[in-house]
Amino acid sequence: MQFTRLGSTGTTVSRLCLGMMTYGSKSWREWVLEEEEAGPIIKRALDLGINFFDTADIYSLGVSEEITGRLLKKYGPSRDQIVIATKVHGAMGDSPNQRGLSRKHIMHAIDDSLRRLGVDYVDLYQIHRFDPNTPIEETLEALDDVVKAGKALYIGASSMFAYQFAKMLATSDRLGLSRFVTMQNHYNLLYREEEREMIPLCREEGIGIIPWSPLARGQLARPRQDRNATLRAQTDTIGHALYSEEDGAVIDRVTEVASERGVPNAQVALAWLLAQPGVTAPIIGASRIEHLETAAAAVDLVLDENELKRLAEPYRPHPVLGHG
Repeated sequence: MQFTRLGSTGTTVSRLCLGMMTYGSKSWREWVLEEEEAGPIIKRALDLGINFFDTADIYSLGVSEEITGRLLKKYGPSRDQIVIATKVHGAMGDSPNQRGLSRKHIMHAIDDSLRRLGVDYVDLYQIHRFDPNTPIEETLEALDDVVKAGKALYIGASSMFAYQFAKMLATSDRLGLSRFVTMQNHYNLLYREEEREMIPLCREEGIGIIPWSPLARGQLARPRQDRNATLRAQTDTIGHALYSEEDGAVIDRVTEVASERGVPNAQVALAWLLAQPGVTAPIIGASRIEHLETAAAAVDLVLDENELKRLAEPYRPHPVLGHG
């Protein structure tokens, strides 16, 4: 495994982050793995050198955080060796105060996340989306208080428009508040609209980029004819909204390069993303141990300039997707 700094901080993370949305309760999503199934995968991730784990309170309505905490304690090294990230924003109940980025919700949500994870602090506390109903100042002041209380070491953000992120960064600078150190955005070979504004902004501001869905929810992991081969691919309504048959030319090009290299499609797609300037650690999903091993091999796969150009060539512009 290779390692890098988390944005411009001094904290070191593996070049791959394991996304924990896959582990939780089948009552939330039928493709989710429950704790007994997840255990061997988490153990293997740690054995491969992954030290960065990302979850969210909304995943399985808290069960993902509980499983993350228990399995990292069971299989992991000491707390100071691993980096745990979680997120706040999604609805955790029926009350309007159980969602969003108000001070009230953030203060309740961080305590609930720490309890479920069984830790005293998280390394990275992220806003899962932008909240247009809460003043930016209120959100940033609450997050700053979370950091000052020692409940989070750093704060991060996720998918939003670049102008919204720029306003938040400028406000934190103006008020002298804790600054976002990461952006978890929607970025992969099938969706590259982030290259227009968000990624240049992050590079200019020293923000670490930790893309979600680096394999386009599995679309880039298999040849086009097998794109719906898994239960998740068949039932993932979000994935169906994000990607379409029009993306097939890109998938075909990944298959072509992967065949020439003699490696799986997923390895090539991840190697392309890891080669993009500013990318810290793609957040990978894994429902089988071989998914992890393929992803880990991508860290050492160096694509040449011609291959990078060929992979990027078939892309066609998309509507902005993934901010909702």
